[in-house]
Amino acid sequence: MGAFKIALLPGDGIGPEVIREAVKVLDAAGSRYGHVFAQSTYLVGGAATDVYGEPYPAETSDGLKSADAILLGAVGGPKWDALPVHLRPEKGLLQMRQDLGLYANLRPAALRPALQSACPLRAETAARGFDIMLVRELTGGIYFGKRDRFQTPDRGEVASDLLEYSEMEIERIGRRAFELAMLRRKHLVSVDKANVLESSRLWRSVMHRLAGEYPEVAYSDMYVDNAAMQLIRDPAAFDVIVTENMFGDILSDEASMITGSIGLLPSASMGDTAPALYEPIHGSAPDIAGQDKANPIAAILSVAMMLQYSLALSKEAQAIEQAVDRVLEAGYRTADMAGGSEIVGTAKMGDLVAAYLA
Repeated sequence: MGAFKIALLPGDGIGPEVIREAVKVLDAAGSRYGHVFAQSTYLVGGAATDVYGEPYPAETSDGLKSADAILLGAVGGPKWDALPVHLRPEKGLLQMRQDLGLYANLRPAALRPALQSACPLRAETAARGFDIMLVRELTGGIYFGKRDRFQTPDRGEVASDLLEYSEMEIERIGRRAFELAMLRRKHLVSVDKANVLESSRLWRSVMHRLAGEYPEVAYSDMYVDNAAMQLIRDPAAFDVIVTENMFGDILSDEASMITGSIGLLPSASMGDTAPALYEPIHGSAPDIAGQDKANPIAAILSVAMMLQYSLALSKEAQAIEQAVDRVLEAGYRTADMAGGSEIVGTAKMGDLVAAYLA
């Protein structure tokens, strides 16, 4: 029997709804396997700005650091779009990643057996299935680089964003990706744009040096434009993909869509010492918030990742994944998923997964 401290960040939009169902499944796992998951709830994003006047308050920061793992719903929404940049919900997410040192974003994209017909790729491609782990560097690159905007006498206003990576930043994310590849099928593709960008040339040189330390891993380089094409042509050819922040942002969203629904995919953000953050990748979806329409499976599978990677509860994580597959195989779907025999709401889907788990 284990006792664990879980920090909950329901956030904005559909975040509170999907977190509620994820907690339902987490508690069911605790009951089945004899674990206690003590939960504390904190505010982040727009919800925090409404209460504290900032998207990542000190109370949240302090609370997260004392947890064993963190479960996040989503942040953002049109309610806060007109706020200054430093008060926007997304700024809170960036601050949290920096505060906790969460530099590695893990995004699995697997085609679940019951959803083969929902895959938008060719039938023969979907029939082969795929199970990809995309490892995205999360705290460097152009999203965190220096920004500038200035007037010129002949070109009007100019805006610039600095894309910068250090050898240290590349090595730590690269090593994380090699270690994950060793635990999976021992195949790693590093995605860059080394034919154009100096930052990518440094990225590639560091990755080549690391490859020498992992001779069991089949390593290769791929330009980002080719990677985008190959993900559509033959996703089964990939095992682990590692790339920088902006490329990873784009490629992981592309990978999510070929699984049948963005509402299915979890993610993990990790550092070296702080608790890891687990969240669905679907965003806050404010247009369906409060309507019992959101798909909670990505949040539920985020719980499975949390059990696997942060709490070393592999058997429990596998049981959650199997419960999700059993529910899908029984024909239950939320509105975002094609096929199936019965459309259910957010709460009902959570109930079903928890029941199959129990």
